Amino acid sequence: MNENMFYKAHPLIFKKAEELRNNPTHSESLLWHYVKENQFGIKFRRQHPAARYVLDFYAHKIKLAIEIDEDVHSMEEVKRNDLERQSRLESLGIQFLRFSVQDLEKDLDRVLNTIKIKIKELSQSSPSGAGRLQVIPAIDIIDGKCVRLEQGDYNKISLYHKEPLEVAKKFEDAGLKRLHLVDLDGAKAGAVKNWKVLDSIAAKTSLIIDFGGGIKTEKDVEIVFNSGAALATVGSIAVKNEEEFVKWLLKFGAEKFLLGADVKNEKITVSGWQEETKIWVYDFIQKYIDHGIQQIFCTDVSKDGKLEGPSFDLYKNIISKFPELFFIASGGVSSADDLKKLEEIGCKAAIVGKAIYENRITLGDLKKINSQ
Repeated sequence: MNENMFYKAHPLIFKKAEELRNNPTHSESLLWHYVKENQFGIKFRRQHPAARYVLDFYAHKIKLAIEIDEDVHSMEEVKRNDLERQSRLESLGIQFLRFSVQDLEKDLDRVLNTIKIKIKELSQSSPSGAGRLQVIPAIDIIDGKCVRLEQGDYNKISLYHKEPLEVAKKFEDAGLKRLHLVDLDGAKAGAVKNWKVLDSIAAKTSLIIDFGGGIKTEKDVEIVFNSGAALATVGSIAVKNEEEFVKWLLKFGAEKFLLGADVKNEKITVSGWQEETKIWVYDFIQKYIDHGIQQIFCTDVSKDGKLEGPSFDLYKNIISKFPELFFIASGGVSSADDLKKLEEIGCKAAIVGKAIYENRITLGDLKKINSQ
């Protein structure tokens, strides 16, 4: 199996998957008889490694996982672990079908029909197999308030709302699943500051939150996760202190980090875009894919906050070189048409901020996108 797949897993996970493949349960063998050899028109893999997990059945083309739950999965602790794992993988765009052993053994026809319907639904909504684009709204925080900066300039601040939680709830009501939360005070101070805002939004919404800004130490990472973030967003430290960042990946799991690549002329920039490096963005991405990173967002610093449209050509180049990466566009999105174009070129998601706050993209637009 090619280990440089979409969900790069630790070698031990590949070994575990192989052991499970060689010792299938009766229910797994029963379902495998029907899903193998493209009998549904979609290729499935059995016992497929995904980050720190093993999926019972997985179809890359439509990003569909099928899980078979035995009696042990009815235990509350196991249920919680299942939901946590599923939530993390759903944040990457995977959809799940879950069946019990009893479902397969007592009502196999219903199970097979459910799978057929889901495959048809996903295939029609994504003929390219890329999956529908996820819109990830951004909330930037200064002094506990929702603001936006233009091109990272703290002297160009626009105040949009005094209560970030209210904004987050509106995004949730519009059907959005994720949130990009940025601690601008923390980024400036070099230490996490607005963790209470994170804690409040995580406790009072079901949004999958990535949180960044000021994450410089392992203690900062722990604060972020303890405050409810599903993902820690990092950027400069991956450039300036690779050794420390790799330690975090090993300790917390690479799947729990969202890596940001700020780019100018295809070179990485750091420190609020003030410092340009000689690092090619493609080399940067490849290095951290090799370390297990699964999600990367890229911001063309010449576009951010200007509502001039995203860097489509840059994103096309990145996607062509790393087709299995969960790639997130960031910066410049000005309209729903921009989102459509990003989906067409293969972006898995797009972070959108100013266009929403200035009603270039309305909550009604977002509801419509999510209902398609």
